[in-house]
Amino acid sequence: MPKLHHALFTLAPAGVASMLAALVTAQQARPQGPCDIYAAAGTPCVTAHSTVRSLSSRYGGPLYQVKRADGRLLNIGVIAGGFADAAAQDRFCAGALCYINRIYDQSGKGNDLMQAPPGPFYPGPDKGAFDTQPIADMAPITIGGGHKAYGVYIMPGMGFRNNNARDLP
Repeated sequence: MPKLHHALFTLAPAGVASMLAALVTAQQARPQGPCDIYAAAGTPCVTAHSTVRSLSSRYGGPLYQVKRADGRLLNIGVIAGGFADAAAQDRFCAGALCYINRIYDQSGKGNDLMQAPPGPFYPGPDKGAFDTQPIADMAPITIGGGHKAYGVYIMPGMGFRNNNARDLP
């Protein structure tokens, strides 16, 4: 029995070391982003939007939200390396028309971008004079060594806005 006890105590630290190494590797998988650079210079991001990648190594929330024509919603998160999970969008939108419904603010201030409401000079073409939302797969790109992602293709009459953004200078 003493040999088994000794073996368990020898394996336990090795197992802990392996788990810690895996955690460190997972944390290192998210590269430094523009918001990390700005924060280090004393000018943190007050808004940060991207449908392609995280803009901060610390951001772990969704990048954007897609809406299917049937009204169902899906938040698109980040995969290793900080890139958008385009495969989740592809599965959710397979055989359906999807729109970008929201672009999340990665600064932590909650300054998300939503469908633009009617403006003072030019009404939008959608219901209630809102701007229309862009089709979610109109701007496919490949970035960072072969990662698929989607940009935002804006045509006239489409748009996002936040009229109540917080903590702006």
